[in-house]
Amino acid sequence: MIEFYSETDFHLQHEDTFVKWITNTIKEEGFQVGGLTYVFCDDDYLLQLNEKFLNHDTYTDIITFDYSLGKELHGEIYISVDRVKENAETFKVTFDAELRRVMIHGILHLCEHEDASKEEKEQMRALEDRYLKKFLS
Repeated sequence: MIEFYSETDFHLQHEDTFVKWITNTIKEEGFQVGGLTYVFCDDDYLLQLNEKFLNHDTYTDIITFDYSLGKELHGEIYISVDRVKENAETFKVTFDAELRRVMIHGILHLCEHEDASKEEKEQMRALEDRYLKKFLS
């Protein structure tokens, strides 16, 4: 089950389309959907989580908490709508495009992809691009 919640006035439109896309991505990566929750929030909300659980005093666009059981994905994905808006402007893409990138980024982390090294970041970006192309197909 994939659920969407909001701690701001933002609400995801066309949730069914996102559920299908995310589910297909997870299956293609060789995993199964367990219980996944997306929480859309603001910078301050995500900063508090970042400080409390990761000891990072910085803004970020996403934090993913992984509770997976083997190949069955369970987790919470927190996304700062504020960061997504700012990043969309910085990278000169639409808000929706940047939101989809961040959403699938969290899923790829749950599918055991990392992005700590330069090589991992390049691989992660390639995977994001691959799944972004499949969003409405």
